[in-house]
Amino acid sequence: MFTEKSSPQRQMEGLRLKHVNLELWQNLEDHDTQGLSSSQLVLRRGRPFKITLLFENRQFNPHTDSLIFKASLGGLYVEFPAVLSKDSFHPEWGAHFQLGDVYPLSVMVHITTSSRSPVGLYSLQLHILSWNQQHDYIIGKFVLLCNPWCQSDAVYIPFEDQREEYVKNDFGLLYMGTPHNVISQPWAFGQYEKGILEICLNILQVSPQHSRDRQRDYLHRSDPVYLSRVVCAMINCEDDRGVLRGNWSGSYRGGLDPSEWTGSADILKSWAETCFSPVEYGQCWVFAAVMCTVMRVLGVPSRVVTNFNSAHDTNGNLIIEEFYTDMGEKLHMSKDSIWNFHVWVECWMTRPDLGSAFSGWQVLDPTPQERSRGIFCCGPCPVKAIRKRRVDLAYDTPFVYAEVNADVLTVIVANGQVVGRSLDTERVGTRIYTKSIGSLKPENLTCAYKCTHDIARLQSTSSQRRKSLDISLSIDKVPVVGEDISVSVTITNKSSVTRSLREHINAQAKDFNNIYLKTFWELRNHVQIVPWEVKTIRHRIPHSQYEGALMADNLVNLAVVIEDERTRERGLASEELNITTPQISIQFAGGDRLVWNKEHSVLVTFTNPFTTPMCNVLLTVEGFGLIEGKAQSKVYLLQAGKTVEKTITFTPTSAGTKMLQASLVSKNSSAIIRSFHTVSVTTE
Repeated sequence: MFTEKSSPQRQMEGLRLKHVNLELWQNLEDHDTQGLSSSQLVLRRGRPFKITLLFENRQFNPHTDSLIFKASLGGLYVEFPAVLSKDSFHPEWGAHFQLGDVYPLSVMVHITTSSRSPVGLYSLQLHILSWNQQHDYIIGKFVLLCNPWCQSDAVYIPFEDQREEYVKNDFGLLYMGTPHNVISQPWAFGQYEKGILEICLNILQVSPQHSRDRQRDYLHRSDPVYLSRVVCAMINCEDDRGVLRGNWSGSYRGGLDPSEWTGSADILKSWAETCFSPVEYGQCWVFAAVMCTVMRVLGVPSRVVTNFNSAHDTNGNLIIEEFYTDMGEKLHMSKDSIWNFHVWVECWMTRPDLGSAFSGWQVLDPTPQERSRGIFCCGPCPVKAIRKRRVDLAYDTPFVYAEVNADVLTVIVANGQVVGRSLDTERVGTRIYTKSIGSLKPENLTCAYKCTHDIARLQSTSSQRRKSLDISLSIDKVPVVGEDISVSVTITNKSSVTRSLREHINAQAKDFNNIYLKTFWELRNHVQIVPWEVKTIRHRIPHSQYEGALMADNLVNLAVVIEDERTRERGLASEELNITTPQISIQFAGGDRLVWNKEHSVLVTFTNPFTTPMCNVLLTVEGFGLIEGKAQSKVYLLQAGKTVEKTITFTPTSAGTKMLQASLVSKNSSAIIRSFHTVSVTTE
């Protein structure tokens, strides 16, 4: 190999850049950002990345040539030189170079970003100084994200399995239903779908904070507390050009029923494609899941959390009032409410504004319920602050505390008069769930929000109540659609006299967020009970009574009022249940271990369990990394007991654990039937 000897005149010539290799694939792998973009350099702050410079006219001379880099974000910028010694550059932004051995005209430069840098799309420039000459070059752009792998980053989370689950995992489970019948609904977070990274960055650009003061917004994007509040407010559209419009009316004309969404990507793409017009429609689990996607893309560890029996305390007194008639029908007489479940997000970050004792998981709720410092968002509220009852801490701790700790005052009214009341200190925040790490099972977070001592105290308080008549109502078996509802009412006479009682039992359809419809079944009964007797009365509600009355959530509110005919003493017991939807069968040919880039097939089948035909049935199958787009099968009329099936041939496009979703809707049923199946895709 021959090397040209440089003449003195050549050495005095200004150094010129010919080409830059951003080492895209190596940097994406080193920064755990593979899949977020196939064309853009995506980096995590606080971790070095490398680029290779190829010069045009001569070798780089460290004694006479200087390389000055400039990284810009909006009007903010930082300049730093590239130095020969790795140990001598600045601990925040800096660079050091390594001379090329194989290619003399090339130099490899390792650039380090600050772990406190703002998140966003940066421009990188290079100034080459040599012999009083300067050449300026725009090297390219890169996206800088938070870094949960970096110990000095405010979102650092210590274990790799946590980072895999809460940052890199692109599918999850949302928990819905009731505490007695928890439903696992699959959700595709979709952070690796094409264009999602850019859309998430646009959420920051479209925010009111950015419009009001761009420089301030860019500067504060270094702080995950600020970043999370901006995103939380932008997921709903109440104050801004946010992503989703909420709708709890039951009528979704002009948009999509929130229950029909299966992932975040379609929502985010629709928002971007309509020039940032809100997507219609969302409810709590949709708001939370979309926010979880955005925060994971930005590098903040995030998870979706469900609070069962979640209180909305409008007046801040920590008491939720519920009103019933003496016939057991629930009334709309209070602005307070209890949702069967409510879904929010937890994000992991330090809280230097509150002290290290309150770092860790923070509640953020993008569902627009109440204003927080003038805007519709909630949090970040430290989970530790809720457990410690520190309702004085930012942000929105009193509201979140009430969601999991409020008491329920049940009032029975007759002819405009209060005829009975009872207090329940255990019902709210019964269970708090999130998906377990590396598992499809739920993780119970209740003790993270509530001290076990408090739970024991509440249980003790409840057991010390003294009544002459105890009433309980229970569901014998959670029914599947098409099955009757079996209910047991148990009455205990704690007095020494025989009592003549009236039983009024009532069943109403309801939505998860406390919207009640008219009664679809009721029964009245006379009961004679001797002293100290425990009597159980069983009832059966035919499936034909509820099938036409239920909403999409398949929720039923059952209440029984027992009245003493002599004393007029009344007691009430209530229970809520959700009817389980039938399953869609998903069977992969050859088992659940698939090979990347190899053809496979899956059979998806559904059998109509109803006693009547299903009309205009649409079966949809999807799974990012498995199937391109969505595969659908339509059936005009599916008779009772008949089956619709679809075989799909596909070739996996990426390795790892993947989820296939199947959903089914029909014109004459409000229920959306959903199933999922996970498979492992390997490269061999």
